[in-house]
Amino acid sequence: MSGYQVDPWLLRWNELSVAELRRTESTFALSNGHIGMRGTLDEGEPRGLPGTYLNGFYEEHALPYGEGGYGYPEAGQTVVNVTDGKVIRLLVEDEPLDMRYGRALSHSRELDFRSGTLRRRTEWESPTGRRVLVASERLVSFTQRAVAAIRYEVTPLDDKLQLVAQSDLLANEPMEHETGDPRVAAALNAPLVAEYWAADGARAVLAHQTRNSGLRVAAGMDHEVEVNDGLRSSVEAKGDLARFTVAADVPAGETLRLTKYLGYGWSAQRSFPALRAQVEAALAGARQTGFTGLLDEQRRFLDDFWAAADVEVDGDPELQQAVRFALFHLLQAGARGETRAIAGKGLTGPGYDGHAFWDTEVFVLPVLTYTVPDAARDALRWRHSTVDKARERAAVLGQKGAAFPWRSINGAECSAYWPAGTAAFHVSGDIASAVTQYVFATGDEDFLAEHGTELLVETARLWSSLGHHDQHGGFRIDGVTGPDEYSAVVDNNVYTNLIAQRNLRAAADASERHPREAGALGVTDTEIAAWREAAARMRIPFDPLLGVHEQNEGFTRHAEWDFERTDPDAYPLLLNRPYFDLYRKQVVKQADLVLAMHVRGDAFTPEQKAANFAYYEARTVRDSSLSAGTQGVLAAEVGLLELAYDYLAEAAFTDLHDLHDNVHNGLHMASLAGAWTGIVSGFGGMRDHGGRLAFAPRLPPGLTGLSFRLTFRGTRFVVRVAPGEATYEIVAGGAFDTSHHGEEFTVEPGSPVTLSIPDPPTPPEVAQPKHRAPRHRVPPGD
Repeated sequence: MSGYQVDPWLLRWNELSVAELRRTESTFALSNGHIGMRGTLDEGEPRGLPGTYLNGFYEEHALPYGEGGYGYPEAGQTVVNVTDGKVIRLLVEDEPLDMRYGRALSHSRELDFRSGTLRRRTEWESPTGRRVLVASERLVSFTQRAVAAIRYEVTPLDDKLQLVAQSDLLANEPMEHETGDPRVAAALNAPLVAEYWAADGARAVLAHQTRNSGLRVAAGMDHEVEVNDGLRSSVEAKGDLARFTVAADVPAGETLRLTKYLGYGWSAQRSFPALRAQVEAALAGARQTGFTGLLDEQRRFLDDFWAAADVEVDGDPELQQAVRFALFHLLQAGARGETRAIAGKGLTGPGYDGHAFWDTEVFVLPVLTYTVPDAARDALRWRHSTVDKARERAAVLGQKGAAFPWRSINGAECSAYWPAGTAAFHVSGDIASAVTQYVFATGDEDFLAEHGTELLVETARLWSSLGHHDQHGGFRIDGVTGPDEYSAVVDNNVYTNLIAQRNLRAAADASERHPREAGALGVTDTEIAAWREAAARMRIPFDPLLGVHEQNEGFTRHAEWDFERTDPDAYPLLLNRPYFDLYRKQVVKQADLVLAMHVRGDAFTPEQKAANFAYYEARTVRDSSLSAGTQGVLAAEVGLLELAYDYLAEAAFTDLHDLHDNVHNGLHMASLAGAWTGIVSGFGGMRDHGGRLAFAPRLPPGLTGLSFRLTFRGTRFVVRVAPGEATYEIVAGGAFDTSHHGEEFTVEPGSPVTLSIPDPPTPPEVAQPKHRAPRHRVPPGD
């Protein structure tokens, strides 16, 4: 059977579909947060969209404006497809192995979530009838950050055959760029200028520099060859190509085994000799470890990860696979980023130009904070490393503090659309919220002192500058855009104001806990008092007539969108309707007020949550992959467990089912995170408001059980949810305090606690806009 096969620990695709390569190249991508490699075939062709990426490596281009304006960013940044080291071409008696020719008698590829490798097995018959078995295994090392490796094996099946393998390093490989801006396409047309090349023995190194951004990159390869006898080899390098060639006459049943080690490094400052030395050292380390050693290191790393982060779903095998797929790719996006950003697509494709957004802090970092906290810390350290750019941006905008960018690779604002870019000041509050959550979950006071306090202080100063006290005694934040991009430049967006409120209080608390660091930033008692006063008086719009919170001031007074007369093919609306019309109607692109009820649930009563959810459910069209996971969390909280299950499935299958028809550009990291959030925060009911870790688990119809593992202040524990009860058990570490549906208790090592689950609340009546209800999830066997 072709297509993805359901397996709890693998993503396997049987047979070959050239038309689906662009999609599977994303889902089969390998990364460690520093190096990213799309899952192209070893031979390089056929291919969909080739890509090898280094986190933070980009090219610059001019930003397009029909009319300029003060404060508009001038330069954009786009991720670069760097030197490709994945290619190993094979000739069988002078016939190139190309899956479009001859016959693939069998073919499968599988991404193994436990070994961290991409495996391929193909039985191919050439046009002249010669049969070979090709097996390969590829990894990007979690333990040796600059290293990737491939083992490529060829076995003649019938006769002795002459086999020739060509292992390449290729820069500036020709490819199509999907962009409507010719300036971006021009910047990405051969963006790398060759500066150095060398080859000797089985090793080669290429070094390049980008034309505009001036960044330098070096890539190297080294090889080991195993064959019984008759081997000939050569190596060459020049400009954009280095090639290692091996030729051997291999009897039937014997194997030619080629092991390829790859090393990468880049810098904005270091010289080419220094980068070459770095790459050669990485290759030396990889060869010393050996391919088997790299596999063993990878497996141990992932064994530890799954011990801390695994989620088990009983009753829906496909969902089980999707959730582990999501966790694996989230780990790949952040494991070894080490003071680099986690982009919206990770390192799985060129989508969103490789930019990081607020998605990272709001959706991805909660997963990492409670599973791989070191990765969350490193992502926040990247934000801290860009605080000077954020201060400069705030100054350009006439504000104090730090205004972090809507989208960026190096920390400078790259959004050319003001209403849905710069005006989305909530990004700065999202970063502060992630800092607060990380410190709460880990107790990492060193991070708070060295990095977190400055982030909290400078973002609090932004809110103090951006907002003002009105004559009615409230603190207002006007002219901003919240998470919903169909409502722009509005006053008192609830999500923004509640995030700012938490930010102001957290900055005050951090300054009092770390007075030396706060003093170095010029924080005074008067400023701290002003932050607390602004937080206490924050405006939170509420419509007493309708009994719901307004997403922003005046939102519920806008005209209703005519969903009945909106054609289903008109979605997403941003591509088919003018923003002018969207901005003045009650239509919500993605969860906004509903997201506020998740991240600041302590600011709403249960009755308000139910009423708000029903109101905004009827107006939210989910034209963003960010929305389903959040809607699922609140659906579960208000008692709509079946709907929550539907939304969980939508988040989990966004990429595997290509629900937005764009997975060829890379995976949606925030939606992958939504799968974890839908289970842990949705059906697990996990909340961390007000300095308390709490749970309120419930099973949806169709599942017979679920469990999830978390890390909290050094303690690893598991929550197992069964019909009618939940069990809390420590896996490693000391006791911790928590609550279950409001009942506080302590979990001690060696003493699991099992508690009954109360009936869910009576849910509100809800309906979605016409044609926008989530697909109903029916578990197998129902």
